Amino acid sequence: MTSAGRAGGVDGLTIGELSARSGVAPSALRFYEAEGLITSSRTSGGQRRYARDTLRRVSFMRIAQQVGLSLAEIRQALASLPEHRTPTRRDWERLSSSWRPQLEARIRLLERLRDDLSGCIGCGCLSLTTCPLYNPDDVLGARGPGARILLDGA
Repeated sequence: MTSAGRAGGVDGLTIGELSARSGVAPSALRFYEAEGLITSSRTSGGQRRYARDTLRRVSFMRIAQQVGLSLAEIRQALASLPEHRTPTRRDWERLSSSWRPQLEARIRLLERLRDDLSGCIGCGCLSLTTCPLYNPDDVLGARGPGARILLDGA
């Protein structure tokens, strides 16, 4: 049986196997480990070995990053999951339901951006000829920096 076929301990996945299975570069896996997001054990020769449940955690991190979650949010989510066992369906449902409002807000923001991108995005710069229609006298500047129309939901 190959090391990929054994679970946990020094018989777990090598960094190359975990990288190939997850699609995450070995350098990123080492970063995740340095940040405490994943753990490994070491062989007598000092090589990393990852328990098989690490593959699910890394896959989760990839998806979480793709939907725009920060590293801090990912860290918090992983801290709520059980150590050294594959999370259950119930674990994932609890976690995903906690993100639903945040993801829905991001979807609304992206839809507004998509729909309003051809006009002014409300940055307050007054550089577009249509800005006075969206932001007369730069009233949005008083609400803070950035794309206030989109960010504030105005």
